[in-house]
Amino acid sequence: MARIYLDYAATAPIRPEVLRAMQPFLRESFGNPSSVHALGSAAHEAVEQAREAVARLIGGAAAGVIFTSGGTEAINLAIQGVALERRVPGHLITSSVEHPATLETVRFLERRGWRATYLPVDGRGSIDPNDLRRTLASDTVLVSLMHANNEVGTLQPILEAAAIAREAGVLLHVDAVQSAGKVPLPVGEGGPDLMSLSAHKLGGPKGVGALYVRPGVALAPLIHGGGQEEGLRSGTENVAGIAGFGAATEVAARDMAQESGRLAELRDRLADGIQYSTSGAHPTGPPTQRLPNFAHFCFEGLDGHWLVKELSRTGIYAATGSACSSGKTEPSHVLSAMGIPPELARGALRLTLGWGTTADEVREAITLIPQAVDLLRKRAATGVDLAAEYARDCRTARGRAVSGFLGKALSRLKRN
Repeated sequence: MARIYLDYAATAPIRPEVLRAMQPFLRESFGNPSSVHALGSAAHEAVEQAREAVARLIGGAAAGVIFTSGGTEAINLAIQGVALERRVPGHLITSSVEHPATLETVRFLERRGWRATYLPVDGRGSIDPNDLRRTLASDTVLVSLMHANNEVGTLQPILEAAAIAREAGVLLHVDAVQSAGKVPLPVGEGGPDLMSLSAHKLGGPKGVGALYVRPGVALAPLIHGGGQEEGLRSGTENVAGIAGFGAATEVAARDMAQESGRLAELRDRLADGIQYSTSGAHPTGPPTQRLPNFAHFCFEGLDGHWLVKELSRTGIYAATGSACSSGKTEPSHVLSAMGIPPELARGALRLTLGWGTTADEVREAITLIPQAVDLLRKRAATGVDLAAEYARDCRTARGRAVSGFLGKALSRLKRN
C-alpha cells in the first residue's frame, strides 16, 4: 500500500539535520541554560545559536526572537501582550480567515471590553488593503493578519498592510506560521512589528515556536516566573527543541529558493492531474499569490471528512482544512468567508507538499485520489453507512494496536 504524506500544513516530518541537532541536548548536554556551570553554558550557547538562526531566516535582529511553546502561544503573546501593556481596552483589526489561535484570542479580548473588526476577503481569500485603511480608528491598537492562509495558502498583501498601519501609528502582528521557510518574509525595513513562527511546520520538533518583536515594541508577558526570554516568556527553555528549531530554519533558509520551485512544480502537476481526471472538482484559492506547496479542492457531492478517511485507507494522508479544527463537520470559516456555498465547502480537501514529497508520490496520488472520489460517490448513491464503516475500521486498527502493545509487554515480562 502507498504511504503518501500530503499534510505538511498540519505538521512536517522531522528533518534528519534537526534530529542530529537535538540529540546532544537529550543526552549528555542536558544542562539548564540558566545555570552558570559548563553544562548550563553549553545549553545557553545552543539556545543563542538557534535564536540567531531564526533571526537570519526572517531577516530580523536576534534580540527580538522570543522562544515559545509554539505558534499558538506566540500569537497569544503578540495579541494579548499588546492588549495587557495598553491596559485600557481599544480597537483590534484582524481578518475573517485567520487561524483559530488569532480569532479566539481576539474574541477573548472582546469579552473583556475590546472592540474588533474582522476584514472580509474576496473569492480567493485575500483582504483588500483599502478595507484596512477605512477600518482604522483613533483607538486602533493592533492589526493582526496571517501572511499565508493555513487552509487554501493565500498570501496576503502584508507589505501594503504594514505601510498602512505604520502611517496610522498602529502595530502590525503577522502570523507567519505557514509561510516561514517557504517564501521570503517581510520583516525588514517597512515590515511588521511582531511575527509568529512555529518549528514543526518547517521539519522541526513540535512544541517550539517563536515571536519576533521589533525593537521598541512593548509587550506584557503572559507567563511570569524566572524572567527567561527577556522577561516575556518565563520558564526553563526547551533546549533540545530550540536547537532543532534552529537547525530547521538553517535548512529552510539554505534550500528555500530551490525547494519552492520544486514544490510549486509538483503542486501544479498534482492539481492539474486531479482536476482533469475528476468531475466536479473545484480548485480554490488564487492561482499565483499563494504558497508553493498548497493545493485545495472542493468536490461536488462529497463530504471531505469521509474523503480524508477513504484516502487514509489507501495510504494517502491529507486534510479537509486546519488540523486545529479537525473533527468539525460544519463548513470551514475560511471557505465560508470566501463565498463558497456550504454544500460545496463540505467537500473540501487540502493537499500540502513538503521536503519529503517526491514526483513518484505525486503520480500515484493523481491516480488514487480520483479513484477515492468516485468510490465515495458510488457508496453515497447506494446508501452505504459511511460512519459505521469507518468506525469499524477505527475499532479494528485500535484492536491491532492494543494487541501489538500487549504482546510486546507480555514478551518483556517473560524475558524478565
